[in-house]
Amino acid sequence: MKMIHRTSRTVLRSIAAAGFLALAAGAASAGECPADKIAANATKPGATEPKGVSDTVLASIDLGQEIDGFQGRQLRTRMLEIQPGGVVPWHSHEDRPALIYVLEGTVLEYASNCAVPIEHKTGETSVETKEVAHWWKNEGKSVVKLLAADVFHVQKTASAQ
Repeated sequence: MKMIHRTSRTVLRSIAAAGFLALAAGAASAGECPADKIAANATKPGATEPKGVSDTVLASIDLGQEIDGFQGRQLRTRMLEIQPGGVVPWHSHEDRPALIYVLEGTVLEYASNCAVPIEHKTGETSVETKEVAHWWKNEGKSVVKLLAADVFHVQKTASAQ
């Protein structure tokens, strides 16, 4: 993974500012699980292999260089593109909180705590915390583009990404 330091702070700040401006301008929260469909372990692990997904790190900051006690962690921003029929495989956000902004398209999330798929549309933001394990699928006819920001634990294995 390419480490990008101080020279890329401007890029990262611009991305963060754009995200905050979008939220301030009224971007919706992501689709949510209906209250009557929420339950622990409501959905079992789904797809385990990626399909039709590209994942590009746009920028990252070594947080250990910036904040005491954050050694081994990065703040990173990624662009994910999910082709029609594409899958982001089952994963957890334990030890890796994330914010996902839907730039383009509609995608379905199959979350461990929801008995039905959750639809996420352009302009929505999904908050991913340690309470969720899930997988995503593009069941539409066009590419879905996501902007993801997370606190990544560098020592974790690639399968935890």
